[in-house]
Amino acid sequence: MPDNPEHVMEPNKRAVFHKLHGVKKPRVTYYERDFVDYTVMIVLTALIVGASYGFKHVMSLVGLALCALTLVMFMIRHGSALRVPLIVRRPLDILYLFEYKLENLRRPYFIALGLLLLENILIAATPKLPHHVEAMRTAAFYLLFIHFISITVFRTAILIDHLAKKELVREVLMQTPWKKAITDKTNITLEIIHAYCTGLLTHLVLLAPWYLVIWYFKFSVIFLPVVCGLDVVVHLKWMQGFNAWFYRDHWLGHNSETDFVFLHGSHHDAIPSALIAVAENGFLEGFLRFAIGSPVPFYNPAIAFLVIMYDVKTDIVMHQYIPGVYPRLSKGMMGVFQHSTHHYGPIEPYSVGVKVDQPGVSDALKKTFAQVPEGIRNSAKLDEELTDFKWDNPTQRLILNLYEKYQK
Repeated sequence: MPDNPEHVMEPNKRAVFHKLHGVKKPRVTYYERDFVDYTVMIVLTALIVGASYGFKHVMSLVGLALCALTLVMFMIRHGSALRVPLIVRRPLDILYLFEYKLENLRRPYFIALGLLLLENILIAATPKLPHHVEAMRTAAFYLLFIHFISITVFRTAILIDHLAKKELVREVLMQTPWKKAITDKTNITLEIIHAYCTGLLTHLVLLAPWYLVIWYFKFSVIFLPVVCGLDVVVHLKWMQGFNAWFYRDHWLGHNSETDFVFLHGSHHDAIPSALIAVAENGFLEGFLRFAIGSPVPFYNPAIAFLVIMYDVKTDIVMHQYIPGVYPRLSKGMMGVFQHSTHHYGPIEPYSVGVKVDQPGVSDALKKTFAQVPEGIRNSAKLDEELTDFKWDNPTQRLILNLYEKYQK
């Protein structure tokens, strides 16, 4: 894929972003018939967690318990029906899935990986220099676990507020398209706990590639300033093209049935709450995006820690689409950010879903997004060009009315 596909001329742009082998089959939810496929996905998730952290590691033990719990919750929430799994019926789709991932790789990914390999070559070539490799590795692991624990504490505080206001959660959801799943008889406590477990397992799997990089690669204290400076430059370049990369990967997550069932589906299986969010990933999706997509795991651990901490925490806050419950998004922010529409109504927008350059946006919000790359600040433009998405739509008006009603 071109490094700046947003600049590809029509009519080729749609062919680039919407390339798909086989049948396009839009999906936004799991069904009873997906039970076998979901089970296969959970087993794969458990194997990746165990192989990455070691089956006796506390992260693996937590991950395996969460895998078992989410499988039980699938049966309770959706039921279970036997059907030949997708990987048997359409085995080529698995190869296509990796083809799409590889085609969507961008230059910053290769630069970050190249810098990491170069640093390891230089460390090996200069064994007498005081690189303090083991001290750097220990510090890196501390950063990883500090990140995971602090985000888990944050997520748990959100869980407590959701449980304390569970009837408000039910009341809001019953006024949205989620009323098909959430009724007066729904066990809303189970739905909230399921959302929490979804976010916790997704987070744990997302960190596995970073854990492996720390375990198998070396970092030098001597090269630290230079490497960190270069990583910042790479990340700024990555963010400039992030929306295009994300649009393509996210579009596949909803229009390739295999991609949805095995990668992105778990992100939409739970209620649209901050509890589920981990940088917009499903269980296996986070592992693959960090392994063959994002350059972030290959950064020096100090930079990777800052980026991952910011991205995960921000994504959690920006997924709180139940007004009146912690953490709270302002109505003004909801007016320029429409990922909520994606969770509540039509599949679009596939992009980050931001549109700051529009009438009525406050100077304060414009200032908030002033340093954000244009591709993200007005990312919804890509949806308007490639799909039938309209910024002013019924779902967005419904959501804004709910925030006006419940967000004090």
